[in-house]
Amino acid sequence: MTKIRLTKEFNFEMAHVLEGYDGPCRNVHGHSYRLGITVIGIPIDDMNSPKYGMVMDFGELKAIVKNKVIDRFDHVLLVRTDSQLAEESSRLCLGKIELVDYQPTCENILNHIVHIISKELPPNVKLMSVRLHETASSYAEWHSEDN
Repeated sequence: MTKIRLTKEFNFEMAHVLEGYDGPCRNVHGHSYRLGITVIGIPIDDMNSPKYGMVMDFGELKAIVKNKVIDRFDHVLLVRTDSQLAEESSRLCLGKIELVDYQPTCENILNHIVHIISKELPPNVKLMSVRLHETASSYAEWHSEDN
């Protein structure tokens, strides 16, 4: 049977700081992120299944991404664990902060999302690609065939 790709897009707001960077992104700043998740699989051919003809229910994909990514990162300040800001954050009362063990670049955030989503998909569905727009014209992409 034919493999089909499904894509679902999401939006969230997040701030980050690239401590040690030699440009303006070394300062705390935020973005309106746009995330596209593409999966691939063979549509279910069991006519008795409520999911007959579907690779995956869009609602199921939405729930996975919302629960594991959007709810975690929306309106959060992403800070590297070993940064000076991380050490001072509890004292400064900066609000919702997520500490990560990587420099929170678009590329590294994308890679983190890939690892999160890959673990949550049904066994018959494979993560095909992920695109993370940091701005309207700038994004990072991951493709399974490259890895």
